[in-house]
Amino acid sequence: MAIIINLDVMMAKRKMSLNQLSAAVGISLSNLSILKTGKAKAIRFSTLESICEALDCQPGDLLAYQFSSDDE
Repeated sequence: MAIIINLDVMMAKRKMSLNQLSAAVGISLSNLSILKTGKAKAIRFSTLESICEALDCQPGDLLAYQFSSDDE
């Protein structure tokens, strides 16, 4: 089982850089980078809400669940 983070996809669709998103959301570049690369272990709902507001998207646009072959 894996949660896939599509932050980079939504940023590309909105033509927004990591620097722009960081300024809009008030989250450090390093923390956004960890989230963008999928290395984050958790995300606060308030952070998710801020990112969704800045990117004009839904949480489901940013997060996806992927089954692994081990889950069967």
